[in-house]
Amino acid sequence: MTWKSTIRISLIWLMGLLLVGSCNRPGNRWPDAVQKALEQAGDHRGELKQVLRHFADDSLKLQAAYYLIANMPGHGYVEYALYDTSGAEVPFNVLDYANYGEMAKAWDSIAAIRGELDFKRKKFVYDVNTISADFLIENIDLAFAAWRQKPWSKGLDFDQFCRYVLPYRGSNEPLQDWRKYFYQHSRWVDSLFSAETDPVPVAAAINDSLKSWFRFDDRFYRHPTDQGLNEMLKNQMGRCEDMANLAIYALRANGLAVTSDYTPYWADAANNHAWNALIVPGKKAVPFMGGLYNPGKYSLPNRIAKVYRKTYEYQPQNLIFKVNDKKKIPRWLSGKSYADVTRDYVPVSDVKLKLHSVPDSVRYAYLCVFNTGEWQAIHWGEIKGDSVRFGEMGRDLVYLPAFYLNGKLTQAGAPILLEKSGRVHSLQPDTGHRRIVALTSTTR
Repeated sequence: MTWKSTIRISLIWLMGLLLVGSCNRPGNRWPDAVQKALEQAGDHRGELKQVLRHFADDSLKLQAAYYLIANMPGHGYVEYALYDTSGAEVPFNVLDYANYGEMAKAWDSIAAIRGELDFKRKKFVYDVNTISADFLIENIDLAFAAWRQKPWSKGLDFDQFCRYVLPYRGSNEPLQDWRKYFYQHSRWVDSLFSAETDPVPVAAAINDSLKSWFRFDDRFYRHPTDQGLNEMLKNQMGRCEDMANLAIYALRANGLAVTSDYTPYWADAANNHAWNALIVPGKKAVPFMGGLYNPGKYSLPNRIAKVYRKTYEYQPQNLIFKVNDKKKIPRWLSGKSYADVTRDYVPVSDVKLKLHSVPDSVRYAYLCVFNTGEWQAIHWGEIKGDSVRFGEMGRDLVYLPAFYLNGKLTQAGAPILLEKSGRVHSLQPDTGHRRIVALTSTTR
């Protein structure tokens, strides 16, 4: 299934909920999906109702408000903190150190005293319980103004507008008025591109302007809380997720359709990565790196098994809608709002495998890549009998099938090599011919 089909299904699913709500609940003013969000808002529902009443006489903006509110539950600001083995919070500011090396030494010194250190979620501020009516109304008004006024936005249909221009956040950063800021600080774009209908050169020019003041800094690898615009304006540096969000802010404010694509784990290196995708009507999305590489000038530095696209709307085919318990799903695969776009980046093949003895009541298996010294789940498949199929996997890579039991991945079969041709080759150990090797690193 292509990402276009996937996202189309999600929109059909959402619109179906909206229509069902309109038809089946004659006494209810709003569609079921919106009503459900209002219920989750609790005492804060008055703010969301104010938005709906504000746009009651503008059918298109009302549909946009429906879209944002119906998909709002689950979105919010996540703050992380550092904790030691006793569970005590450890104060740690990456900007207290001149560079990554000094920061790493300080980290090791703290760990020598307080034990293993790890970032954990400290709080989650849900949008549905905190977002103000004024913020949401202004976001919708400014998004429509850019969409209707900018010549390079004319090719975007309403669905594309809702997915890639309208959303008010990029990830889990604090809510701030980035759209108003960049709408007001980008008048030069209108003057320079007054007759331009191609979004690519406009996006490149805006990205060039970001390069002049924002840069990547590897110290922010240990700053897992996503920065908001105010923090980015102050620090003028961040990690790849911050750079992707900054580009989202600047481009969406100017009516450009943009989002963030990511790989949870590189297939041949440590860590993960996020970057941007510019949506061009009638063409493939154009990848770029906010504040660093322009559309058409960017290529991924490592090999990928999976690429996912962040979406604001729910993706009903995702595993969380089948299992409905995040604790039973590896973290990177437990989200409601991401779509598989791997085939837009690399040749892919489906992988069908037979598994070792399947534990009772286990319905799903996972395909893993080796990253940071461990096997990490990158995709999932539904088990049928003793077999499982994993769709659209990147080729020329080694994978390990696994089960997820009690919060841990357990090997479910022999590792496999998915060859360039798409053929699956099982990697069986030859215990009759052994040799000694010196392992100096588990990643490169």
